[in-house]
Amino acid sequence: MPVRWEESHAFVASFELTPTGEGPLTGLTFAVKDVIDIAGWTTGCGNPTWAATHPPAVAHAVCVEQLLCAGATCVGKTVTDELAFSLLGQNAFFGTPLNPQAPDRVPGGSSSGSASAVACGLVDFALGTDTGGSVRVPASNCGVWGFRPSHGLISVAGVLPLAPTFDTVGVFASRGEVLLRVAGVLLAAPPEPAGEPNTLLLVKEAFALADSEVQQALAKPVQQLRAHLGSRVRELSLRDLAGDEAGASWSAWYQIYRVLSWAEVKSCLGAWIAATQPPFGPEITASFALVDQLDRCQVAEAIERRERFARQLHRLLGPRDLLCLPTTPTLAPRKGEQISRTRGGYYPRTLAQTSVAGIGRLPQLSLPVGRFAGVPVGLSLLAGPGQDLVLLSLAAQLAEPLLGDG
Repeated sequence: MPVRWEESHAFVASFELTPTGEGPLTGLTFAVKDVIDIAGWTTGCGNPTWAATHPPAVAHAVCVEQLLCAGATCVGKTVTDELAFSLLGQNAFFGTPLNPQAPDRVPGGSSSGSASAVACGLVDFALGTDTGGSVRVPASNCGVWGFRPSHGLISVAGVLPLAPTFDTVGVFASRGEVLLRVAGVLLAAPPEPAGEPNTLLLVKEAFALADSEVQQALAKPVQQLRAHLGSRVRELSLRDLAGDEAGASWSAWYQIYRVLSWAEVKSCLGAWIAATQPPFGPEITASFALVDQLDRCQVAEAIERRERFARQLHRLLGPRDLLCLPTTPTLAPRKGEQISRTRGGYYPRTLAQTSVAGIGRLPQLSLPVGRFAGVPVGLSLLAGPGQDLVLLSLAAQLAEPLLGDG
């Protein structure tokens, strides 16, 4: 049964912005996460105090302008976790958007409303933002395509800054063909010719980190990829990704992301929080409490290690090489479930895995290829920096036997 607009709880505002031109997106509709500016509307960022202390936007974000110019119609702004600082999708002020394929589970955050709007069939595609997994995680949870681009390739002008060296604008779509068209517009580049990867690199520790339910859900898709690509499929370790023993454990990758992102969050939002003392929901209150406890003396070492890991990733991924790993190590948590932030808990495990793309500034695509007891599970492919359209083209080819969706 189709989901009605009001049943989705995905939107904070509905309106219609007509296209300013014609192009490859003519006839398509889209929604925009409420951390991205729409002229004349206050960008609320999921928090009433933020909305009350900021004026309406005077111009569309650049990425929105691109889509309107290419013929797409914008139909509304979607719910986000407060200040885009969560992976769950449960907003204390605006509620929890529907995960239509697993209604008892969270949609994932922070781009929860955008993922829900696409999964509910209310728009053809939607914009989200992804700093530590905020497109990839909800895409996996809701069973849709989710794309995080190479850092810096899609403009973030007119987008809330959270952690600028990790922030990206990403895209959700229910079909790979639509995602390819949207990405081509945002990346301002022609599509790549069809083909297959030179090498598909399975990250052993990523599959080992995953819960048994995720492993079971992805066993058949991975087996199909092995059968299709044969000797071009290879396994490699976390140490191979990092280039030395310092990166041989997931805790090292999580530590880099944790230190640098929290330091940037404090630098971007700390002054406003101190000045306004806004009320936050319990989830976001706990997140900002951790930010306040960060020892900023760790930042320099984390930057050095990030750049060392990034250089190795860039050496490892040649043209048409792909990394493969589960998008998340767990199923979408159930609504109201207590979420652990301690070592081995939901946040450290998930952010460790999503940090690979952030640390390497790599493009990543979550494919909706797996299910466990009806709950969606995403499989991710990553490519070298700037190889975004190569990644999307190769993924479209590989997805055909897995999804019947090019």
